Amino acid sequence: MLSDFGVILLFFIIGFIFVGVGLVAAAFIRPSHPNPIKNSTYECGEIPIGGPWIRFNIRFYVIALVFLLFDVEVVFLLPWALVFKQLGWFAFIEMIVFVVILVMGLAYVWGKGDIDWEKPKPYIPSIDDLVVGKKK
Repeated sequence: MLSDFGVILLFFIIGFIFVGVGLVAAAFIRPSHPNPIKNSTYECGEIPIGGPWIRFNIRFYVIALVFLLFDVEVVFLLPWALVFKQLGWFAFIEMIVFVVILVMGLAYVWGKGDIDWEKPKPYIPSIDDLVVGKKK
């Protein structure tokens, strides 16, 4: 008889075998006819310009993460709203605290300027700015 950890180990082994068999079977079944057009980057029918390894602006990811955070939090509000009358005042106060924490998070992100799409370029002083009496 296996212990509880032995059963978990058995499930992991069966899972790895299942995934391995699936990958090997897919390698034998699928067709493989590579050519330059198939291996090129697809950009909605447009001819790609440059290589695929370009640097993306980090604002794409920051805005996506902020959206995802607040989108997931709304998922918690919907079930609460559906059973609001049965929960009572304690749940109401609890949800008010939850929404206040969300608003504080939004204010923090907004205050830092992380959801501003166009950020002003920082002013970097040069040595000429430090010389007294020199006009620009």
